[in-house]
Amino acid sequence: MQVARRFARRRPVRSGFTLIEVLLVLAILGVIAAMVVPNLLGRQDEANRRASRISISGFENAVKQYAAEHDGQFPEGNGDSVIQMLMTPEQTDDSAKPRAPYLEKEPRDAWKNALRYEYPASGNHQSTTGKPAIWSAGPDRQDDTGDDINNWSQN
Repeated sequence: MQVARRFARRRPVRSGFTLIEVLLVLAILGVIAAMVVPNLLGRQDEANRRASRISISGFENAVKQYAAEHDGQFPEGNGDSVIQMLMTPEQTDDSAKPRAPYLEKEPRDAWKNALRYEYPASGNHQSTTGKPAIWSAGPDRQDDTGDDINNWSQN
């Protein structure tokens, strides 16, 4: 009996994965990634558009506050000159303490580009409300290409 035990075949001990098992796992991960990645990319684009709309709204509120304190007149001009003026503290007449700036920092869209401003608005940037035009060039960073985000239309 001991002889039979001694000569009995032992099963080899497995210490790893076979190539088939590894390929099967990679195929499953590939299928999952193919389903998930397109959904995530679409959500990122919408999140960037939403963040840009919020930045435009904040900029518009700063401009409205300026107008409320300056006899209803919006700051005239475009781009950097208006933004710099809104970021500079004003000196008030009745006290030596300067008024806080209307903007803390330069307003930017989700793609880290400066927002555009124009008042009075002209060309494609006109609205029927008479308010200043504020917009982002969108992800392609080109004006008037269809992916712009603005404050005068629903887009």
